Amino acid sequence: MSALTTLKLSTAKKSQAMTPAVHRRLKLGKKIWEQIELAKATSAGGTYTVRRFKTIRDEEGNSRSVELPKKVRQWWWITADGKLAMSIRYGSRVIDLAKGKSSIEMATVDDLVPTLELIKKAVEAGELDGQIEAASIKLREGFGK
Repeated sequence: MSALTTLKLSTAKKSQAMTPAVHRRLKLGKKIWEQIELAKATSAGGTYTVRRFKTIRDEEGNSRSVELPKKVRQWWWITADGKLAMSIRYGSRVIDLAKGKSSIEMATVDDLVPTLELIKKAVEAGELDGQIEAASIKLREGFGK
């Protein structure tokens, strides 16, 4: 029991429900993390693929789980004047970072990872909650048609 005495014990319990804003933040944070990993792999000259599991049925009707690659599309591109630009996406919607401005301009590819990490911190802090909610509403409207 002496090992347990070194720990700080508390009565905290895990919350069963999270607010929609927190859920959207976590969802976008995961996608930004994928972009960070893709940018790191691209700058190192490699490739990055995300694996997902899909349950399929064979001819006998047995279910089995298969690991498949998931395509990760990069959010950045080279502009006409040779600079690097990037847009933040929530689903298929581009998020406006400021009124009428939806892309970030960078000088070189080396600025890509620090910029993505800065955006991830802003998302986790809740600075883009209004823009994420607006994109989420627009995205849901598309499913109702």
